[in-house]
Amino acid sequence: GGGLMRSAQFGVYSSAMATIQSNYGPADPSSQYWFGCVNPQVVAAGFCGGIGRGLVEGPFEMAKVRNQVVSGWRFGDAFQGFGTTMFRNSLLFAGFVIYMDVLKQQLDQRDMKWTPFITAGLCANAAWATIWPLDVVKTRRQSGRYDGRNVLWLLRDALRKGDMYRGMGVGL
Repeated sequence: GGGLMRSAQFGVYSSAMATIQSNYGPADPSSQYWFGCVNPQVVAAGFCGGIGRGLVEGPFEMAKVRNQVVSGWRFGDAFQGFGTTMFRNSLLFAGFVIYMDVLKQQLDQRDMKWTPFITAGLCANAAWATIWPLDVVKTRRQSGRYDGRNVLWLLRDALRKGDMYRGMGVGL
């Protein structure tokens, strides 16, 4: 499933970026970038890429979580937490491509080159660290142990219990 998810996110991102740029042209860094460095086209295409990943990953994530917490599941449960997974993935992949784009701008300004392994690794970890609380909420939602609880309640509960970044050290 991992290869399919990554293919989906990058494929949808590339298609969305091509569509955006064919309709609007490339964004002008001097007038259209947010905060002088964030390309709104990268943001929009990144959200689309995250949705592409979420469409594939949602059912697999639920099954994985249920197996991790040793909780049974039925096929009808496959989309439990699907919306939370989609939201998490949209922010995750958008964060990743934003960090990649901003880092590339910074390196280019300094005539520096880093290997793709280093840049992608740093940006992926930064993106995960940014959205980790949503991953905690998504996992709780899919565990089957918090039935009837909405995302906001789960987020507040994780904050109250000090669990917002629980498991991040192992996850990164």
